[in-house]
Amino acid sequence: MKSYGPQLFFFLLVLAAAITLACGSSSHIPQSVSVTPATAVAQEGQAQFTATAYYNTAPSPVHGVSATWEMCSQAATTNGVSISTSGVAKCSVSGTYQVTAFIPDPTFRGVCGEGVVPCGGVVGTAKLTCP
Repeated sequence: MKSYGPQLFFFLLVLAAAITLACGSSSHIPQSVSVTPATAVAQEGQAQFTATAYYNTAPSPVHGVSATWEMCSQAATTNGVSISTSGVAKCSVSGTYQVTAFIPDPTFRGVCGEGVVPCGGVVGTAKLTCP
């Protein structure tokens, strides 16, 4: 009876290494993101923002990249403002707000602590004024 122990072990070792490299590595890592326009005044209650991501490898930059959008303000409530997943900001109350676009790093495997920004990606900001 022929033993396939060493060959099988070697095959499984190579297979495990290939799967680890294929699933666990990504060379297209975001380095920064810019938001345009950098400053906007809402016209008829809304403004369009676009994120451009800059990566460590081509293609870079990538215009109109999908981002996680948020709005905040230190001086005004954000109850009357919102931003869609496509970067359209809407406001029904006056104030100046910070618009933030977050692009995740696909290689990040850590745990983010509260108040750590950015954590696991890059952030770009812009300013929105709602008259």
